Amino acid sequence: MLGQRIGFIGAGQMAEALMRGLIDAGLSSADRITASDAVADRLEYICSEVGVATTSSNSEVVKKSEIIILAVKPNIVPDVLEDILSHIGDGHLVVSIAAGVPLSRLQDGLPGSRIVRVMPNTPCLVREAAAGFALGEHATDEDRETVNQILSAVGRAFCLEEKLLDAVTGLSGSGPAYVFILIEAMADGGVRAGLPRDVAQTLAAQTVLGSAKMVLETGDHPGILKDRVASPGGTTIAGIHELEKGGFRDALMEAVVAAAKRSKELGEE
Repeated sequence: MLGQRIGFIGAGQMAEALMRGLIDAGLSSADRITASDAVADRLEYICSEVGVATTSSNSEVVKKSEIIILAVKPNIVPDVLEDILSHIGDGHLVVSIAAGVPLSRLQDGLPGSRIVRVMPNTPCLVREAAAGFALGEHATDEDRETVNQILSAVGRAFCLEEKLLDAVTGLSGSGPAYVFILIEAMADGGVRAGLPRDVAQTLAAQTVLGSAKMVLETGDHPGILKDRVASPGGTTIAGIHELEKGGFRDALMEAVVAAAKRSKELGEE
């Protein structure tokens, strides 16, 4: 179990997923977590369903916690930082999951503080996150391990230089949307070939899940795994040929690069 008490400023779905992951993994307990939010109904839900203490006061969260997780919309981060500045001390680690807010802005708002910026993704909600995180100038090796433990409770994470978080955004941050489109298109193809819609969608989703698990668990290159499915003159290579004619690989690569570029632009605005 983590030795520090944990506070969440913002109690939305991503924050809830992290809370549940920490509790289920035994890294924390509900009585060691406090959460604040501007929406009273959300606090009531988090208190009753997750079992953590709740408050409408951000400063109270800081006073009761050593690890502060900023889980608010990017546009209100400056106001939140101003609100908690006078309550943040040397014993606090601030972890931001506010999308697109660079470490420089966080450090400006909380001078001298230990800060870590995280880029998670929505599969955090089912504890299969793929995340990247970057350490602020005052964060320690111990802080890196702490954040890695927190994120590992809901998936996989990599500590990277901050300049690479835009690429993380383009790949794993935006990536779930690409995969949802893939699943939808595969299911549509199944329906076109005669399958019932519910069967086609389940087969498509399970195929993606199983294929991803094979990549992660075997450690084999995806190209090798693909070749094992595509036998000479068979059905799979015929399908792959159609994907190649449609520019499938190129379109996915360009999507990742375009999203990464847009992430960088947003961080500079």
